Amino acid sequence: MPDSSNDNRPLNALPDGSTGDIADLIEVMARLRAPEVGCPWDIEQTFATIAPYTIEEAYEVADAIARGDMASLKDELGDLLLQSVYHARMAEEAGHFKFEDVVAAICAKMIRRHPHVFGDEVIATVGAQNSRWEEHKAAERADKKAASGNATSVLDDIPATLPAMKHAEKLQKRAARVGFDWPDATQVLDKIDEEIGEIKEAMAANAGPERITDEIGDLLFACVNLARKANIDPGMALRGTSLKFERRFRRIEELLSGQGKTPAQANLDEMETFWRQAKDEEKT
Repeated sequence: MPDSSNDNRPLNALPDGSTGDIADLIEVMARLRAPEVGCPWDIEQTFATIAPYTIEEAYEVADAIARGDMASLKDELGDLLLQSVYHARMAEEAGHFKFEDVVAAICAKMIRRHPHVFGDEVIATVGAQNSRWEEHKAAERADKKAASGNATSVLDDIPATLPAMKHAEKLQKRAARVGFDWPDATQVLDKIDEEIGEIKEAMAANAGPERITDEIGDLLFACVNLARKANIDPGMALRGTSLKFERRFRRIEELLSGQGKTPAQANLDEMETFWRQAKDEEKT
């Protein structure tokens, strides 16, 4: 097994307080994973069991940013950094790579993809940089495919494990780069109307859940397309609406509580009245 300490300090000599050096976190992780003297829970984890926590921490970073909570952001970024160190530690134990290799790889990638910063290439605008960035990524995907002997696709390397809305958006953006796209948002609106009509037909025909699921999926895919054409992040748009719903519904609960009621004890008309009140209050 590789040496558990990354700076030759014994595992039982961890610092009382970190100096802010990444080596401290690497050592803490090595100590947690150390056989016999580490944490039983940490020792038994694998890439697969830790992956859900990695995703969760990324969402918590995004949540702290959305709330503008810098104290939470600092903590959440630490939690997310721990995930990278955790995976790197398990890879080192298996003899695949070390955390230092992860850092070296991402530095090399950033330098390679920014020749206008680290080389002689001239890129004057954000749009030009975005185009050049995608060209670099496409070339890297092609190199990977060539090395494997498989045919390339513009849709290569889009993780199927992405959240469904982000996955749809990624697919659409890739296809759009080679011209497979609606000319403008008007056609997308027509497509949304078409998909709504197909849902109505399916429900009127008492279609089974499989067909209705398919039709609703088509509608959602078209809505993501509309957001993309309008240069709106569909996930952020939906998140904003969800937070708005939460805020207004909590206000309904407050107003009902003032009458000695809970939502379960109120009827729909009462809740609708308070919903309109909550909306009006936000306008003032």
